Amino acid sequence: MAENGLETEAKFYVTDLAGINTRLLELGARLLQPRIFEQNLRFDTPDATLSHSHQALRLRQDTTARLTFKGPRLNSQTGISRRQEFEFSVGDFDQAQSFLQALGYQVIFIYEKYRTVFSLKDTEVMLDEMPYGNFIEIESSDPRSIRRAAGLLKIRWETSVPFSYAALFSNLKEKNNLSFRDLSFANFASQTVSAEDLGVRASDQP
Repeated sequence: MAENGLETEAKFYVTDLAGINTRLLELGARLLQPRIFEQNLRFDTPDATLSHSHQALRLRQDTTARLTFKGPRLNSQTGISRRQEFEFSVGDFDQAQSFLQALGYQVIFIYEKYRTVFSLKDTEVMLDEMPYGNFIEIESSDPRSIRRAAGLLKIRWETSVPFSYAALFSNLKEKNNLSFRDLSFANFASQTVSAEDLGVRASDQP
């Protein structure tokens, strides 16, 4: 839900994603996108220009193929992440990948997730099943709406996660000495990852 080229959201680690789903339905939330598998390719230059400047270039495949650029995080309220974002659909995922590689970008890692999207009042709530755990993201152009939605979902605001999924993965790799490159369900099939491993706290627990 990036408006005027800005993405404004809050992210939370949860232990009971099904419970959040039920709570959304009880609140009258509208299902925007049923659960779907996503594959995301992150690109960078060989000298990591984008990563060093806290920018991201991503190609995503779910029901469509989309190309996304995200800028560095901007100063924002506690718990709220705000950054420049431009996203648009592309007709062919493979051709888009070839196009980016022809420009000198290379895939630095791939990450997977299952996502379900709800509309709750003037926010969008994403239920994300990641290989290392479950999260929700709440997006709106108005930070106050994000806080209200978190309250309705009985989410503890002080547990918001200030890191991207990629940053969480990078920290986890370093902490647990993981040798694989990609954040895939196959790579984590035999891994048990705790909130402590990720450096987060469960937002749906007292």
